[in-house]
Amino acid sequence: MALLEVNDLTTHFHTRDGVVRAVDGVSFSLDRGETLGIVGESGSGKSVTCYSLMRLIPEPPGRIERGTAMFDGQDLLKMGPRELRKIRGNRISIIFQDPMTSLNPYLRISTQLVEALQMHTDIDRKSAVNKAIAALEEVGIPEASKRVHSYPHEFSGGMRQRVMIAMALITEPDLLIADEPTTALDVTVQAQIMDIIKQRQNDLGTAVILVTHDLGVVAGTCDKVLVMYGGREMESGSAEQIFYHPRHPYTRALQKTIPSLQAKGQELFTIPGLPPDVSKPIPGCAFYPRCPYPKTGTPEGERPALAEIEPGHCWSACGFCDSSAPIETVLTKAGDVADDTLPETAGSNA
Repeated sequence: MALLEVNDLTTHFHTRDGVVRAVDGVSFSLDRGETLGIVGESGSGKSVTCYSLMRLIPEPPGRIERGTAMFDGQDLLKMGPRELRKIRGNRISIIFQDPMTSLNPYLRISTQLVEALQMHTDIDRKSAVNKAIAALEEVGIPEASKRVHSYPHEFSGGMRQRVMIAMALITEPDLLIADEPTTALDVTVQAQIMDIIKQRQNDLGTAVILVTHDLGVVAGTCDKVLVMYGGREMESGSAEQIFYHPRHPYTRALQKTIPSLQAKGQELFTIPGLPPDVSKPIPGCAFYPRCPYPKTGTPEGERPALAEIEPGHCWSACGFCDSSAPIETVLTKAGDVADDTLPETAGSNA
């Protein structure tokens, strides 16, 4: 049985300007020790999907319309506040995008680190502080015994992100949600942070949901990949299936934006157009207006149903475009790149 089984998750925001369909029928599963990468452009619904699982959506205007999220046999979407408090920060932890706004500037790091331990265990404060020091040392904070009593503003951006990781892992959770944990960090710190998460995952058997824009990181660290666009699931499968045998035009175009695939001196490829306005109903395929493939249908058709190509590999079966041709023959702006080199190049970017 999967540790987390999400089925038809749908989250809408009811605003004065209309209903924003931020997440529209997303499904996936995750086993213990696995890593799921959720990718897509900004506004695709990646973060809202994670916040919905943690029940961190502001209500109102947000509302989880339907769906289930079975975590170890319990539906997270139907739990009461008291049950959720026992799980959040204990069995499920999250690393937020911006550590500066996630850490309380008025409280010392030690106070914020030991809070989860004292809330979910019977540990005394002295032992909790010692465990907090050990957690900071593990994520690479120098002189952790002294710095544990510092305030967030006394740390650099990379160090604050390490503190957030220590805070998320200190209770040894079963599931870690990392929402763009390396955003705005230099590549050296990014690699170190991903190594820390991977090491703790190997030590504890923690399942990880990684939200990121970096397809190279996904290729190098994830077991499964979920591609989202316009709040919908476009394609999902193993990392090998998504990188070696992508089916949906959006997945193929997204791979084409990997910088390492571009020839030196060539203009970087970007997907033409803008993401859809999810405050309005989207007929047919959400990617239709931006799809570079020859159109074979009209956008007024029914929403494509998810079809299983092979075990574990599903895609939003597109009947509006002829996607049989290789992406390279369609997207000429990015130059000629052979299909068989795409996965290896993407993986080397990790």
